[in-house]
Amino acid sequence: MKRLTYLLPVLLLFAACSTEIKEEDEVAEEELPQIIEEYGYILNDFNVIRDTIRPGDTFGAILDANGVTQDKIFEVATKFKDSFDVRKMVVGKPYVLLNTKDSTNATQVFIYEKNKVDYAVVDFRDSISSFNSRKPVSYVEKTASGVITSSLYQTMEENDLSPYMSERLANIYAWTINFFAIQPGDRFKVIYTEKYINDTIPAGLDKIKAAYFEHKGKQLYAFRFVGDTLNQIPDFYDENAENLRRAFLKAPVKFSRISSRYNLNRRIKYYGYKLRPHKGTDFAANIGTPILATADGTVTKSERRGGNGNYVKIKHNSTYDTQYLHMKSRNVKVGDFVRQGDVIGWVGMTGNTGGPHVCYRFWKNGKQVDPFKEDLPTSEPLAESLQPKYFQFIAPLKENLDCITY
Repeated sequence: MKRLTYLLPVLLLFAACSTEIKEEDEVAEEELPQIIEEYGYILNDFNVIRDTIRPGDTFGAILDANGVTQDKIFEVATKFKDSFDVRKMVVGKPYVLLNTKDSTNATQVFIYEKNKVDYAVVDFRDSISSFNSRKPVSYVEKTASGVITSSLYQTMEENDLSPYMSERLANIYAWTINFFAIQPGDRFKVIYTEKYINDTIPAGLDKIKAAYFEHKGKQLYAFRFVGDTLNQIPDFYDENAENLRRAFLKAPVKFSRISSRYNLNRRIKYYGYKLRPHKGTDFAANIGTPILATADGTVTKSERRGGNGNYVKIKHNSTYDTQYLHMKSRNVKVGDFVRQGDVIGWVGMTGNTGGPHVCYRFWKNGKQVDPFKEDLPTSEPLAESLQPKYFQFIAPLKENLDCITY
């Protein structure tokens, strides 16, 4: 009996402890809200509004509708042009408003996305501030290849590659491949990097590190390398350290076709088959297509005259001049210095022309010649002092290229 009397408090204590434990088990832990951070702000602290710039939208109208005073809007428009020019907002670009969580729902922060990575911020809290920033970006190396079916652009599409890949390859090989004459069966390989935001969201093509293009059976390697050590400007060189750039581009327009070649023996039915030499090369393209300077030089003519229509003439050096006819409009004036690839005008139908095109004329020592039959000067090869480093750098890239299958 004494033993039972002794055990009774222990049992009661055990039961009480068991009950307490059970009661504690039954108490559900309160879930903490997920903290969402973006653009450097805790979004949980705001009413978040996401939208895109629509036709007719202005910075002032958007902010005025969200409780920002006119004096603050005016201050941003006049004081922060260097970091965020309110006049340059583009229709279709996203923006984010971080508004107060009270009855006023007034905007405290305005964020404008310039592209997938870069954005501008205007913070109206306390004293107004404005700055530019970038989302965290990582870079992933990838490889791709393809066989041309009809056009480079279509082949990229068939291989689920970025359309910008076409333009990048066209720029790399602009001096060595006539992309108006690529043929089914031509093929390419490429090593490139792609951008990702927060390691998961694709943000587009970054850079091409190495490429291989087989055109009409000719093998053309290209490796990106900084040969200009002073300005740290990269360029593309082949497997022998020769610069792929030439003094002149192959053509003044991208992704067009030659509709009429240089021909001194041309006879036209409309003129009774009389001899009417054609001393230019016609590139057919849609009206408004940018026309590019094929080399560095100084504009000596920019006018509209007779059968030439709107035209521009450029003197490149004591040997070479080029001329671009039938422009819709001109983008340069006499005396301007232009760089290779600069837009000097746009394709049109001014002067004597039966369709939209640019007539490209080429002078050598004052005489018009066919640029496609000229042995045009090349750019300087890679400096000999950098070549050992270059060959060591491209060795694994070339091996990787050669291993890529189609």
